[in-house]
Amino acid sequence: MLVEINKNNIDDRIINDIVKELRKGEIIIYPTDSVYAIGCDLNNKEGLEKLAKFKGIKLKHSQFSIICKDLSQVSEYVKHLPQPVFRVMKSVLPGPFTFILNTTNEVAKSFETKRTELGIRIPDNKIVLALVEALGNPIATTSLYDEEDTMMEYFVDPYKIYEQFDEQVNTIIDGGPGKVEVSTVVDCTGDEPVVVREGVGKL
Repeated sequence: MLVEINKNNIDDRIINDIVKELRKGEIIIYPTDSVYAIGCDLNNKEGLEKLAKFKGIKLKHSQFSIICKDLSQVSEYVKHLPQPVFRVMKSVLPGPFTFILNTTNEVAKSFETKRTELGIRIPDNKIVLALVEALGNPIATTSLYDEEDTMMEYFVDPYKIYEQFDEQVNTIIDGGPGKVEVSTVVDCTGDEPVVVREGVGKL
């Protein structure tokens, strides 16, 4: 199902309907401030399994990130947020960045993994932030586009995305054309933040 949402005039009824689907364990495709992404309710095991299956991997081998509504919510899912890292994040978020932070044991259990690192996103996109706000907890997320893929029209144009993935995904949100650049990844697990992947975000 393709659902059009105007980011400048978001219909709360549509958001709530999509949130109901997330809580049932469905996966959805949505716009961000970089490429289109696919995700599910972080707290729904069935959704996480579906997301892993969509990407063709086992959940324990996944490296999904989470989308939070704000820095306050981020603090609930990481072990420690050093002041220098907090200042950097506060200066650029919401924005097209993925910050790698040390996660809590609870999040690791959700992903059936022992990994201690987690990607955190707060995209500058009102649609996905409205979804997270209504859901009440983060969305587990990964880019629809993989780096080994050739960037094609079906990763950018919502209608092409719909034609390509409608049978695999419950809801696809048309929030306008996506970008071809991925988010900038910043590793904050060491002594100081280090950019490990250059993307659309500039520090």
